[in-house]
Amino acid sequence: MGLLFLQPALRFVGSTPDMPRRVRPVSASSSSSTVDWVKTTDAEFFQGDSRPIMLFDGVCNLCNGGVRFVRSNDPNRRIRYAPLQSDSGRKLLKRSGRSPDDISSVVLVEKNRSYIKSEAVLRIMEHLDLPFPQLALMLKIVPLFARDFAYDNVANNRYAIFGRSEIESCEIL
Repeated sequence: MGLLFLQPALRFVGSTPDMPRRVRPVSASSSSSTVDWVKTTDAEFFQGDSRPIMLFDGVCNLCNGGVRFVRSNDPNRRIRYAPLQSDSGRKLLKRSGRSPDDISSVVLVEKNRSYIKSEAVLRIMEHLDLPFPQLALMLKIVPLFARDFAYDNVANNRYAIFGRSEIESCEIL
């Protein structure tokens, strides 16, 4: 039985009940436009390289520092990066079922799924060198609503606390 009582109640997106509410399956039906964003982005981003892509706010000093931190703890380059504001970022946001103008959260886009907020952060940690995968596992014990509450408080105040860059970060896929 153990820690099962600490697991939050899950709400589901899509038709597969084994996926937490903030994990969006990537499917052609996730976009309301006539463009098949999955097919378009698969060919452009995942055909020759299946590594996940971390989308981040390219003008946020906290976010750019987060990318530098992840890069320094990912010597095998398991993650690629793109600013949310870039053309690539906007396409990948559409693929993830989000507005192309939504810069409110870090997003991790994998070939078959997208993660946002604290789930994206924990998933990114799983791709890094030790001790971060173990830390991510421990943090999953914290209920999603509590993790996202903390995430939202930092994200909503990131410019006031950490400032903005005058220039947008370059695209570094």
